[in-house]
Amino acid sequence: TTLMGYLTASFMLSSLTSRYILEQQTIETIWTILPAIILIFLALPSLRLLYLLDEVGMSCLLTIKATGNQWYWGYEYSDFKGMEFDSYMLPEDTLEAGQYRLLEVDRRMVVPTKTDVRMLITSNDVIHSWAVPSLGVKVDAIPRRLNQTSFM
Repeated sequence: TTLMGYLTASFMLSSLTSRYILEQQTIETIWTILPAIILIFLALPSLRLLYLLDEVGMSCLLTIKATGNQWYWGYEYSDFKGMEFDSYMLPEDTLEAGQYRLLEVDRRMVVPTKTDVRMLITSNDVIHSWAVPSLGVKVDAIPRRLNQTSFM
């Protein structure tokens, strides 16, 4: 930036200009392409790390599929036959003291402690967000797409 500012100021203030100095196609090409090449070399390792961080290991002991619907979540423990249920929000008039509005449900998802859990998250209608802040997990449920995350 400093070099470009100096060159621009010197060309504007100087009366000694020539056509060769004002039409430097080679240097313009170099300072346009060189930063692009540097950015590519910086981006490739970053993209590789992003994909490695998103990869879920195969050592998960429990797989749960969460399906977002308009007003409830459906859970399916795919490692066990017939283990599926729907979790509906509690109406406001049935809440007790200390319960949170729009967060309390009639059936909670239960996972064992100290176990690697794989979550498969999808949606039936619109985009939903499945999150457990205390585990540091937040995944968007998108229709016709199966997102995957894991936690312990």
